Amino acid sequence: MMDKKEYFMKNIEDLSGSFILILAVFVGVCLGWFLRGLRSKGNSDQESVTSVSDGFGEFKMVLVVRQDLGMGKGKIAAQCCHAAVGLCKQLERSNPKLLHQWESTACAKVVVKAPDEASLVELARKGRSIGLEVCLIRDAGRTQIAPGSKTVLGVGPGPVDKVDQVTGHLKLY
Repeated sequence: MMDKKEYFMKNIEDLSGSFILILAVFVGVCLGWFLRGLRSKGNSDQESVTSVSDGFGEFKMVLVVRQDLGMGKGKIAAQCCHAAVGLCKQLERSNPKLLHQWESTACAKVVVKAPDEASLVELARKGRSIGLEVCLIRDAGRTQIAPGSKTVLGVGPGPVDKVDQVTGHLKLY
């Protein structure tokens, strides 16, 4: 039987994980709005980019979470945010038109799971080989995970059919 202190600590830990997850999603959304605002101001005198998509779902980003590390909800949320921001920064330099197309089609993101590090590395290799942007996140080791551990792989954003060639077989997280 749990005493009051143990019960209180367990409930606080559960709440803090949920709070961190909500906070991470909120920060990600705010960052997206902020970057979109900066980009639209910067492109005001340029010709607007025409989207090759008719609407939601033509482009997507997939975040692949490694399952064997036993990361908590908050840790997973933070690592997914690192991957999403990393991909956006990479595309800002390498293919801003594709980034804009993805942004104009609702910024679809999907989170899936992979069993281990070898799977992440193989998926990254496959994504690069077909011309997709990939971002493999390595943890700094300040909290739950050993330094340098590969935690999340970001793939895309890119055309749905191309991204699905790499991650379509994985189960949703």
